[in-house]
Amino acid sequence: MSRSMSMRSRRDLPPPEKTIEKLENMVAGGNYYEAQQMYKSTSARYIAAQKYLEALDILQSGALVQLKHGQVTCGGELAVMFVDTLVKGALPYYEETFDRIRKIYDAFPRISVPHFLGDDYDDDGQKLSEAISAAKVRAESCSSFLRAAIRWSAEVGTSRNGSPELHVMLAEYIYSESPETDMTKVSSHFVRGDDPKKFASMLANFMGKDANLLMDELKDLLKSADLEIPKTDLIQFIKYLLPTLERDAYPLFRTLRQKYKSSTDRDPVFEELLDEIAAKFYGIRRQNPLEGLFGDMFRI
Repeated sequence: MSRSMSMRSRRDLPPPEKTIEKLENMVAGGNYYEAQQMYKSTSARYIAAQKYLEALDILQSGALVQLKHGQVTCGGELAVMFVDTLVKGALPYYEETFDRIRKIYDAFPRISVPHFLGDDYDDDGQKLSEAISAAKVRAESCSSFLRAAIRWSAEVGTSRNGSPELHVMLAEYIYSESPETDMTKVSSHFVRGDDPKKFASMLANFMGKDANLLMDELKDLLKSADLEIPKTDLIQFIKYLLPTLERDAYPLFRTLRQKYKSSTDRDPVFEELLDEIAAKFYGIRRQNPLEGLFGDMFRI
């Protein structure tokens, strides 16, 4: 292509706003695949014309709207293309750019609070299997996006290992969303991050996962001996409690305590242990009874 033709093609490219509006309407209408192809082809034209900022606007809009409609694979692909465009344009690491990456990251779906207290789980585990498959897709899509962003941030000189903030984001997502958590990867990203408080919280929550593994081993041993765990209220409480401890879900923990209070009140030791769990996993300090007494006296 001659230089004059190249200059003319740049001028012929319309402002991205109309394209963005058109494609967002396509996604809203359920035409996910067709819109995806147009996001890719249209952004490629802007990139070829070295209009990188316009291409970024299109790709960011596409990633956000696809993720909003639950199209994780499509949204994740456009998110990676967003980072690739940062690389192609040799664009530096600005706070504004990080905010755009953060916005895309926040748009990736999370696992909703589990309905531990309901009866909507099927016996054959089909829903659980589907949920695990969906979680794997989410985790891989978001991880690919953030790994690309970390590589870009390292190339443009934020630090040798890449942006600490991006490392924390990746560690959080792998830990909270991956159905097969790799603690080596999680820890390595937290170590390169800048939030030791979150790292400590994650390690405390991981203790809950160990407790779940112990319960699973016990179930397997009983099953092999043709026995089963008694179906009492306390056992049911433990069944719901262990998955709760894997998440930063103090409101759910509190709800469980209230629902099964009649069972845990049988022995004061139970309440003491639950207070200890609240302190270790959620940072809820146990109140000394004397503190409440003297506090009431001073308020009189």
